[in-house]
Amino acid sequence: MIVAVVDAGGHLVCLHRLDNAQFGSIPVAETKARSAVAFRRPTKEFEDSLAHTPRILALSDAMPVAGGLPLIAEGKLIGGIGVAGATPPEDEAIAQAGAAALS
Repeated sequence: MIVAVVDAGGHLVCLHRLDNAQFGSIPVAETKARSAVAFRRPTKEFEDSLAHTPRILALSDAMPVAGGLPLIAEGKLIGGIGVAGATPPEDEAIAQAGAAALS
């Protein structure tokens, strides 16, 4: 698993690569986190709408794969978390656990 955290401007704040995680998932996790911040929504929303709105693929910063969430504190966007390395539902669950740690 790879976990990436970005600030509200999409700049990488923290990256954690678990032992034996494939390094190809590093840019995926970072892109999921940045996408969640740029569009202020979970990347799963892009994934879910892809079938009926393929133009999402034309958005340069949109990652249409679950596992990216905006991080909200006191009603304000403070950053994003992106998780990659497993299946999209597993990535999403881990990202949700990370986001919940802010509460």
